[in-house]
Amino acid sequence: MCRVLEISRSGYYKWSRADIGSTLREENERLLLHIREAYVRGRGTYGSPRVTAELKSKGILCGKNRVARLMKQNGIKAKTKRRFKATTKYKHDCLVAENLLNQRFSAEKANKVWVSDITFIRTREGWLYLAAILDVFNRQIVGWSIDSKLSHELLADALSKAIRQRRPETGVMFHSDRGTQYTSYAFRDLMERYGFVQSMSSSGNCYDNAMMESFFHTLKTELIYFEKYQTRREARGSIFEYIELFYNRVRRHSALNYCSPAEHERNASVS
Repeated sequence: MCRVLEISRSGYYKWSRADIGSTLREENERLLLHIREAYVRGRGTYGSPRVTAELKSKGILCGKNRVARLMKQNGIKAKTKRRFKATTKYKHDCLVAENLLNQRFSAEKANKVWVSDITFIRTREGWLYLAAILDVFNRQIVGWSIDSKLSHELLADALSKAIRQRRPETGVMFHSDRGTQYTSYAFRDLMERYGFVQSMSSSGNCYDNAMMESFFHTLKTELIYFEKYQTRREARGSIFEYIELFYNRVRRHSALNYCSPAEHERNASVS
């Protein structure tokens, strides 16, 4: 071929390598555009594993190492922000339930094991308290409530919303820490009225409710720590949008094979 074209071998190989390099650059540029789109859909919270899963769900073939390399080269990384972690010590032991869950964070189907906790959110107007209930099966937040007061009504409202939305059968295990809202007589009455089986973490062991701790960590490092809420109303709207429109329906979870909670439940219902 070189004789026919009257060119040297070294010239031919130099040309072919340049052509291959040009093609590879063009492919990387196209893939980088898709990566940026996936990153935006994930609100800047996706690292390379979730970006890769998002691309494959759109039919874009790519290797996770290639995606990771392009993201690193172009400064694309998951946004997170850490702050101090406050811990609470409980000095009461009234109505404490046995630790039935015992760190077995798995369920064969929805509405079998729920976990719950309460966290706080700062605004310029003052504190907000968020009570949330998570289904262990698909990591979905099935009920939540937010208020300026930390009270029994806050948790009761979250539970009522979860019951209306999910309509669980009796016998659901409900796991929490030993906070006063969970050990109160009023909450124990709700548990018995709706047929829940109550379980509580061991004293001072944060790992016993690790799945709920993980959700609050995700909420704060992906959303709240980047915001400076001026009003409680602003915070409520932001948290509603994150939980209901993004976390439950869109955000990909590594523990769910990079499906969203809603997608995981749909897949389970047709299998």
